[in-house]
Amino acid sequence: MNTASAIARDVRSGTRRATDVLEEFLSRIESYDSDVHAFNTVTAEAARAAAGTVDDAVAAGDDPGPLAGVPVAYKDNLCTRGVPTTCSSHMLEGWLPPYDATVVQAMSAAGAVMIGKTNLDEFAMGSSTEHSAFGPTRNPYDLARVPGGSSGGSAAAVASGFAPLALGSDTGGSIRQPASLCGIVGIKPTYGRVSRYGLIAFASSFDQIGPFAVDVADAALALGIISGPDPSDSTSIPATVPDFDAALSRGVEGLRVGVVSELTGTGRNGAVTGSRVAEDAAGEMLAGIDADVTQRVLEAADALAEAGAAVGRVSVPAVTYGLTAYYLIAPAEASSNLARYDGTRYGLRIDGADVEEMNRLTRRSGFGDEVKARIMLGTFALSAGYYDAYYGKAQRVRMLTRRDFDAAYAGYDVLLSPTSPCVAFRFGERADPMTMYRCDTCTIPSNLSGDPAISVPFGTGAADMPVGVQVMAPALGEETMLTVAAAIERSAPELPAPLLGEGSSRSAAA
Repeated sequence: MNTASAIARDVRSGTRRATDVLEEFLSRIESYDSDVHAFNTVTAEAARAAAGTVDDAVAAGDDPGPLAGVPVAYKDNLCTRGVPTTCSSHMLEGWLPPYDATVVQAMSAAGAVMIGKTNLDEFAMGSSTEHSAFGPTRNPYDLARVPGGSSGGSAAAVASGFAPLALGSDTGGSIRQPASLCGIVGIKPTYGRVSRYGLIAFASSFDQIGPFAVDVADAALALGIISGPDPSDSTSIPATVPDFDAALSRGVEGLRVGVVSELTGTGRNGAVTGSRVAEDAAGEMLAGIDADVTQRVLEAADALAEAGAAVGRVSVPAVTYGLTAYYLIAPAEASSNLARYDGTRYGLRIDGADVEEMNRLTRRSGFGDEVKARIMLGTFALSAGYYDAYYGKAQRVRMLTRRDFDAAYAGYDVLLSPTSPCVAFRFGERADPMTMYRCDTCTIPSNLSGDPAISVPFGTGAADMPVGVQVMAPALGEETMLTVAAAIERSAPELPAPLLGEGSSRSAAA
């Protein structure tokens, strides 16, 4: 099996060569990525050199590390020294960073081999990877549908078998939502658990880097490698990195699992847990969450109850305001962060009659429509006369969200919800901005609170497309989160295989 754990084990033992493993993945990319477009850049020659170094280390009797010879894809907003890092924007097209992001350094030190840089919504602003300046990425389960976003290229690369591991960034769900739509595992760690140094900023108080993998074990392995304090990141938490792998086999007996009513409705807890019990809390369900997705969450809750967990309902009222608060705070931070792209210091430059015209022409040509819209929204929210009414009020809602989650975690060890309110949708189906923004309904709350969350595949919904179940945990609660995620994975129905190479589409059966 081509999991990261299996590859590393075989390479370290000498039963497989890292160069041979790499060629298998490069061959698959060459065969199918023209259909999927997961990558902006494939770093084949550099990868061959890195894989050769791993093989040399093994031959010399040295241990290359826990990811020995494992091909890894990086979202194209993570700085990679000497390799184009574009944020899928014309603003940074062709830019070569002079340094590696901390997470890239950590993966390389563990023996990983960078196989390429993946496509994304421009500057990570989107939920479908339709907003890339270099064209959309397609869902490997159905090429007529989106892979999710903004880390759609990373998710599609893992789901397509182009790499066993990938890294992405999650600002409002940009790891978990595409993981759900592509039928793989995706983790957003606790804010500060993983260094953001070298991640090109969208919204600095939300952004967090995390892994994509084919299973929970590989995701836990990658999370352990990239976690830890970093003096280069002032928001990095000086916390010891737990043994995430050990958490996978602990079992859920006695753990308390709360199913979030606002994201699943106020009906049954599940067939096993039966009718509502005294401590259950019921909240008003948010509109727009599909019944097939909700059903998979309830089935996952049933499976956890069968495994010994205590499952109940819990209300987190502030999640109903999460979308509104996020789409004021995040664009405001983006407005500030993206002010640096002015045509003067680096990136695109369009000459003008004076500096003001040069700035204006550069930003008009370099940014796409979605980025421009969010910059303008953020600038308005921060403007004199509107700051208190919009940005200030949104920050107060963020604090209420934190308090509501704290109250929920006082009674439950983890919370359960859908990851995405729907399965992967067709291209162009959500052209209206508000319809698109609602894709982040279930994921944004954990970004507002800064808590960790993971998406685990659990069967299929409409058109036989994958559904993800989200497990949320309190800050630095990744161990318990992974324990529950592993239990869900063990009981999950088997997913159908992606349709790459078959020239067909599940859409016809929808």
